Amino acid sequence: MKIYIGMSADLLHHGHLNIIEEARKLGGEIIIGLLTDKAISSYKRLPFMTWKERKKIIENIKGISKVIAQETLDYTDNLKKIKPDFVLHGDDWKEGRQSLVRQNVIDILSAWGGKLIEIPYTKGISSTYLNNVLKEVGTTPEIRLGRLRRLIKNKKIVKFLEAHNGLSSLVVENFYIEQNNHRIEFDGIWISSLTQSAAKAKPDTGYLDTTTRIEGLQDILDVTTKPIIFDADNGRHIEHFVFTVKTLERLGISAVIIEDKIGLKKNSLFGIEVKQEQDTKEMFALKINAGKKAQVTQNFMIIARIESLILEQGIDDAILRATTYIDAGADGIMIHSRKNTFDEVEKFARRYNKLNNRKPLVVVPSSFSVVREEELINAGVNIVIYANHLLRASYPAMVNVAKSILENERALEADKFCMPIKEIIELIPGSK
Repeated sequence: MKIYIGMSADLLHHGHLNIIEEARKLGGEIIIGLLTDKAISSYKRLPFMTWKERKKIIENIKGISKVIAQETLDYTDNLKKIKPDFVLHGDDWKEGRQSLVRQNVIDILSAWGGKLIEIPYTKGISSTYLNNVLKEVGTTPEIRLGRLRRLIKNKKIVKFLEAHNGLSSLVVENFYIEQNNHRIEFDGIWISSLTQSAAKAKPDTGYLDTTTRIEGLQDILDVTTKPIIFDADNGRHIEHFVFTVKTLERLGISAVIIEDKIGLKKNSLFGIEVKQEQDTKEMFALKINAGKKAQVTQNFMIIARIESLILEQGIDDAILRATTYIDAGADGIMIHSRKNTFDEVEKFARRYNKLNNRKPLVVVPSSFSVVREEELINAGVNIVIYANHLLRASYPAMVNVAKSILENERALEADKFCMPIKEIIELIPGSK
C-alpha cells in the first residue's frame, strides 16, 4: 500500500507531524512529495530553507519511506506516476487557492480507486504565524546573503523596491497583496545612492562616501530580513572597491551594482546633456575582477551596469561590454536606458540572451515605466528594480500636509493625508 503526502515543510510544526502520524497508522509505504523552492515561490514567499535542507529533515522522521520532489503546487504528475492508495492532507484546503488543487486530487485518485483522507486542522499553529515569529527574530548575514541567488533560480522575475531609511524598508519588508489566490510582495530591497543622497538633501554626485552610506544601511539591516542590492555608483578606485566588497559581503548584502563610468558622478537620466565619461571596458573589467577576488563566499554577486545606451554608444557596444564584463567575473549585467519605451532595452535583451555565458539580467524601468513585468519576463529579464519610488512618493505627501496646515491654521484637515499615530507606533518593531 502506498500513501502520499504533499507538503512544503519549510517551517515544520506539530501539524505536519500529526498528518505523518496518521499515515503511519494506515501502514504501508509513506511517500512525501516535497514541494520545490520554485513550486512554493509560485504562490507565496521563497522558503527559508532550501529543498535539500528540507528533504534532509523529512527523511529523518520515523516512518517516512521516500521523499521526492513535487515540482508544482498541482499533484497531477506525481500521483499518476506513483498511483497511491491514499493521499493525506489537512482539511484546511477546502477553500481559497488550494481548493482547485484538492478537487483535482480527488478526480485523479478516482481513476484507480484511491482515496483522499483529510486530517483535522491542528489549531494554534500555522506557517504564517511561524513566519511572522521568524521575522521578529531577524536573520543572519549568511542567510540573507544567499537568498538572491535562490530567488533568481526559482522565480520568473525578482522584484526589488528602493528603501532609503529604516521606515521605508519596513514597507518593502512587510507589504503584500493577495491577487488571484497568490501572495504578491517585493523580494528585496534596493539601496540607491540617489535616494540615500536625496534623503539627506545632498546632491547625487557621489558626495556621500561609502562609510556614510553603510551607516545608513545599518538601520535597514536592523529591521528587515529580505535580500539587499547595494548601488555603489562606479565603485570608486579599484582599491576602494575591494574594501567595499569585503564590507558588504560581511554585512550579508546579496549584491553590489557598479556602473562603467568615471569622473564626477552625474545621474544617468541626464544622458549626454551633461558631461559623462564611460570607462574603457578593459579598465572596468579589472575592477570587476579585483572585486571577485576580494569576496569570500560564492553567494555574493557583483553586477556590472552598462551605460552604453545612456551615452548613445549603441547596442553593439553594450553587448561587447557585457561579454567583456562577464569574462572578468561579473555575476550579472544591468542595462540602463533613458528612453521612455522598452524598445531599446528589449533589443539589447534579445541579443544578450544568445550569449553563451549569459548571466542574470537586471533592468531599472524608471524612464520606461510603461513596461509591464510580463513583458520583462518575456524578454528574459531576471531582476527588476523600482529604484526611487518610495522617496519620490514621500515628498509630495509631506508637501500636501504642510500646505494643509498653513491654509487651515490647524492640523485637522491634514489628518486625511496621515496614518494614525497609533498605527505608525505599532509599525515599528518593539514599540509595544
